[in-house]
Amino acid sequence: MRNWARLLIGGVLGVVIGSGSAIWSVRAGSLGAQSAIGPWVTGRDFGTAAASDYTRAVVALRGLLALPASEARYYTAGTDSSGQPLRGNCTYRVTGGALPTKWWSITLYDRAGYLVPNPANIYSIGSASLTADETARWTVVISPARQPGRWLPTGAAEPFELTMRAYLPADRGKGDFSAAQLPNINREQCA
Repeated sequence: MRNWARLLIGGVLGVVIGSGSAIWSVRAGSLGAQSAIGPWVTGRDFGTAAASDYTRAVVALRGLLALPASEARYYTAGTDSSGQPLRGNCTYRVTGGALPTKWWSITLYDRAGYLVPNPANIYSIGSASLTADETARWTVVISPARQPGRWLPTGAAEPFELTMRAYLPADRGKGDFSAAQLPNINREQCA
């Protein structure tokens, strides 16, 4: 085979493999310079002028609003507190306490980053819905079947992710919440 043909084939293979791995990496969706805190992962550079091209691509694909850290912190979980993937046929108990933030929410998404359709039309649970007594210690049950109390349906998502948004953090976004401050995600049973 001639040298020019080898170079052409090598160049085409390089472009295909490079493009494919870049697309896979962005779709996998890690949030840039990230930190893992228990089951939760957060990015350090989204919503900033210093965000890398990779982080900007993930944010564009995943549809995050990506406010600056002084206005919002984002935490995602694709596993429970024991490290097992979140599955739509299981029931989870998410427990937390007061967070050093003005307002927070937990939203359930499929792995592609879309809200999961469900007959109850419940997509998120937020601190604004908590009573004063619940603020210090709250529980949300995530399950495919309706549950008493605060319930977030999994719909048909298999697997799914949770995103917690913490708005106006007390430290103005200078640090991450600790593992003790972030909610626990405990699997109870699977169908």
